[in-house]
Amino acid sequence: MASSSAQSPSFRSVFDAAYIRSEFSAAGISAHFIPLIWKYVLQNPRCGDLDGVPSLPATAYALLRKKFRPTTSTLTTAADSKDRTTTKLLIRLQNGESVEAVVMRYDTRLGKCDGKPRPGGVRSTLCVSSQVGCKMGCRFCATGTMGFKSNLSSGEIVEQLVHASRYSEIRNIVFMGMGEPMNNYNALVEAIGVFTGSPFQLSPKRITVSTVGIIHAINKFNNDLPNVNLAVSLHAPDQDIRCQIMPAARAFPLAKLMNALQSYQNDSKRTIFIEYIMLDGVNDQEEHAHQLGKLLETFKAVVNLIPFNPIGSSSNFKTSSDQNVKKFQKIIRGIYNIRTTVRQQMGQDIAGACGQLVVSLPDERSDGGATLLSDIEDLGI
Repeated sequence: MASSSAQSPSFRSVFDAAYIRSEFSAAGISAHFIPLIWKYVLQNPRCGDLDGVPSLPATAYALLRKKFRPTTSTLTTAADSKDRTTTKLLIRLQNGESVEAVVMRYDTRLGKCDGKPRPGGVRSTLCVSSQVGCKMGCRFCATGTMGFKSNLSSGEIVEQLVHASRYSEIRNIVFMGMGEPMNNYNALVEAIGVFTGSPFQLSPKRITVSTVGIIHAINKFNNDLPNVNLAVSLHAPDQDIRCQIMPAARAFPLAKLMNALQSYQNDSKRTIFIEYIMLDGVNDQEEHAHQLGKLLETFKAVVNLIPFNPIGSSSNFKTSSDQNVKKFQKIIRGIYNIRTTVRQQMGQDIAGACGQLVVSLPDERSDGGATLLSDIEDLGI
């Protein structure tokens, strides 16, 4: 049986924020040096040690040598999609396991705001993993076939951004990679604290956390992570279908989940993103669209319809037809006046699209320009 965390490593990542702060405090070293260390590693991603960090007290260098590494994970491989919009990173952890992160490139000018092209230019979103594998077992998701192996430390989550920054300047973070972020809650909160502080300085409004609906975590999400976006992998408008395709839904009844989301929205005043994977004949019929519309009509929500990505010849599901997707969208948008988008699929040829993340990657990467897409953030919500 897999343990929930790896054995204590001999060295820790400098990005394990709570640990390095605790160690510095115990040694009488000011915490204000820590962002300087992070900045150095970010600017020198291949540095093997921390002796080159400028202007630290001598005691800090000694402590860093004894207990920390610039990064504890290694970028094993990076593979580009054929259209160059997506780069999938295979990252090996200190415990020998691997996770995947995906860089997705967008062009803000392809989006519309009040019917006009948006200003701006190219930007990148990083899809990060929070666990090795996942215990949720969603039947349409490749990651679920791995089972659950371990939680990532906050430092291992942050290191995905450090590795990705070698390939692109990251503007947005989405926790939609391997794992259920809310099942690694403390590390999630700590990692986002690092993302939004110096030197990364990402806006919390450009960070999105996706969950299958862990109710007790949703109940404290707004207090712990104000202004961070919440996305819910709903995937069905009633409890029976959810349980069929998402076994973990049995622990989170739909009625209780919707009550938790209503409380969250009342407190946060933020739009909730609803993820809905389109499975042919399972959840994509007109009756399901009406059920979903009625379920969400009291919410300020954006429904993101996601074409199903097959995860191999053994898959029990098929992708909904374009006709069904359009009909579904028309009902949600036209009758219930709910903002509804269809996700643009990126990285399918490198198994980097939604639901495809499972550790397997060709040992090659290519260079070249990118064909740029518009991001969901450009919808003028």
